[in-house]
Amino acid sequence: MALALLASAAVHGMLLSTQFVLVNPRLFEDHSLPMEVVLTNAKSLESPLNPDALAQVNLAGGGNTDEDRRLKSPLPASSTTQTGSDSDEAAMQARVAELEQQARTLLSKLQSDAQLRDERQAAPAAPAQPAINASQLSHQAREMAQLQGQISQQWDEYQKRPKRAFVGANVREYAFARYVEDWVAKVERVGNLNYPEAARRQGIYGSLKLTVSIYADGRIEKIEVDSSSRSKILDAAAIKIVELAAPYAAFPDDMRSKTDILSITRTWTFTRSDQLVGTD
Repeated sequence: MALALLASAAVHGMLLSTQFVLVNPRLFEDHSLPMEVVLTNAKSLESPLNPDALAQVNLAGGGNTDEDRRLKSPLPASSTTQTGSDSDEAAMQARVAELEQQARTLLSKLQSDAQLRDERQAAPAAPAQPAINASQLSHQAREMAQLQGQISQQWDEYQKRPKRAFVGANVREYAFARYVEDWVAKVERVGNLNYPEAARRQGIYGSLKLTVSIYADGRIEKIEVDSSSRSKILDAAAIKIVELAAPYAAFPDDMRSKTDILSITRTWTFTRSDQLVGTD
């Protein structure tokens, strides 16, 4: 019993005399580990105090997150840089600037797409649209093609319409005034040579108004009776005289540039002296 007490006292004495010291974990760190090398698309004037990686330029970044994250680019890795002339270096710098701009554009697009995706997810789900089968798509494509053809045809027809000019009693432009004056003189000359015998024999006199449309080459497009003389003989005789006087002179160049068809409105009078006179 005495021996056991003596052994216990010896063990307790050893334990009480021992001191426990905490070991610093940094003593076991390997300081020879290499630092990560990265390629950045931006730079800053000041250098970082505690850099996370090595790069070709200084970049003291901020960020918008507390996580240990780095901005990444979707662009592929650039080829190995080689030393060259000044022109090669300038071209390389221009290429780097171009790649940086492309990276910024892509990142902006990715951010906008992500924002749009988040907005779509937050928005209430839209009602499902009915599926369109292949036959419906083919039918719609044919309808669109037909509609396009109709529009093109209508446009072509509109382009084919001639430019028209109408002159009446007051003709201010010289080119038109000269042409109308010569035209009236020719109709009067032909009308007096072909005065209607029936009107002379029956003593029929009167006035009527005609609109004669003439092509640029002098041919007649159409003749319209705007105001009748109330005599079928005089109306028919006036139309016949205009037709006999055709073809008329072709349009001069200054008229052709402005119109394709000229419509002349004049009042024609069969006088008691058996003459045809054109008046305004």
